[in-house]
Amino acid sequence: MYKSLSFLIFYFFMFSLQAAIRLPSILANNMVLQQQSRVQLWGWSKPGEKVKIITSWDNNIAEVTADGNAKWYSSVQTPKAGGPYTIVFEGENKIILENVWIGEVWICSGQSNMEWNYYNGISSIKDEFSDLDKLNIKLFQVTKATSETPQDNNEGNWMVCDSNTLKNFSAVAYYFGKVLNKELNVPIGLISSNWGGTPAEVWTPAELVESNSTLKDAAAQKKPSSWWPITPGYTYNAMIAPFTNFNIAGAIWYQGESNVETAASYTQLMDTMIASWRASWRKNFPFYYVQIAPNRYLNHHVGALLREAQTKNLKTENTGMVVISDLVNDTLNIHPANKKDVGLRLANYALSETYGLNKGSYKSPIFRSFTVRKNQIVIDFDNLGSGLKIKGNEGKEIFISGADQKFYPATVEIKGKQMIVSNKRVNNPVAVRYQFSNTGIGNIFSKEGLPLAPFRTDTWPVDTSKIK
Repeated sequence: MYKSLSFLIFYFFMFSLQAAIRLPSILANNMVLQQQSRVQLWGWSKPGEKVKIITSWDNNIAEVTADGNAKWYSSVQTPKAGGPYTIVFEGENKIILENVWIGEVWICSGQSNMEWNYYNGISSIKDEFSDLDKLNIKLFQVTKATSETPQDNNEGNWMVCDSNTLKNFSAVAYYFGKVLNKELNVPIGLISSNWGGTPAEVWTPAELVESNSTLKDAAAQKKPSSWWPITPGYTYNAMIAPFTNFNIAGAIWYQGESNVETAASYTQLMDTMIASWRASWRKNFPFYYVQIAPNRYLNHHVGALLREAQTKNLKTENTGMVVISDLVNDTLNIHPANKKDVGLRLANYALSETYGLNKGSYKSPIFRSFTVRKNQIVIDFDNLGSGLKIKGNEGKEIFISGADQKFYPATVEIKGKQMIVSNKRVNNPVAVRYQFSNTGIGNIFSKEGLPLAPFRTDTWPVDTSKIK
């Protein structure tokens, strides 16, 4: 009798736990919800259980019933930025979320250059610690995980940005969020979902890679690692899919170093990944990314080809690229230490393009077209601002060639908004390359101070053999 009674008590206790309302980790204390939008709230409970949701900013009561899969979904309208608020979820149990803010939410993803933080050597971020109480930034750190199928939860957590939590958080994401918080004067929520070393294939739904022969062949070339996954879709399933019900303003991305050996497919891969994320969020959100920095790789030109592929992604709607070649002082270090200016450039892009603020010149000049005039090549650019300038006495990392495909250092002259390139040894020029190497760092900028994006005017085959 005693054993039977004990079993019944245990049974009902376990049943009550299973019936309790549960929320995904992204819905928690300290979270930021996207302002002035319809945001989804969801979770799990006993099938058929009625869940009441009360939002303190309007005292609205929404009711939803869990389906046969023990899941429930609802949505609420958020007001203009503000807080803190509470959200109550009430069924057979009650959950009260506190310190909920309404503002702007961004997902920050990629590999190690997005992941790098105070403990990875970005010690300069300690200068931020004393002013963090003046900011309203909340941090969500996604737990590194993989999965063969899309998941509906990831055991991350929301944190108030302070001197302890910031040490483990993406420096680029923080600097980006800090500028947005100050300029927009609204709470900022940053979701950091990144994993050092990962190729872009793992952040893309597997079926989209596997169904495309070009992407599938490139993915098959990835070498196994003891430190990061290489299987298509694995981090998308575990580190992106759980958050696609959570409304965001946009995404910033810093990745590419692990795709240099398959740069030929990178433009298509990124277009596929961006489209898949937007489809999953059901929103054509802005996607701003960092062009990889000069670095010594094992093969000739692979870094240059990857940067070229990234530039081509600018043709995709609602994207933007920041160039950071001028922020590098050590091409042997694949992790440039200056994350502050990277975050600032991303933020200026978002402030200008997403939020309509006039931040002046925020785009690097990009090659547009060229014309051959006798022994000179005249080049025109987009995003030129008020013009170009050379830092120093002469242009660096710029070369000119005739039909023989032999490149020589070029003399550069800036005339108005055009660049004129020549070399006395090239009487009939046909092509120009600027900073088209793994480690080259140029010195041509817009007058507003942004570096000219690397480019080439030709489409000739490029040597990608091993460097001896």
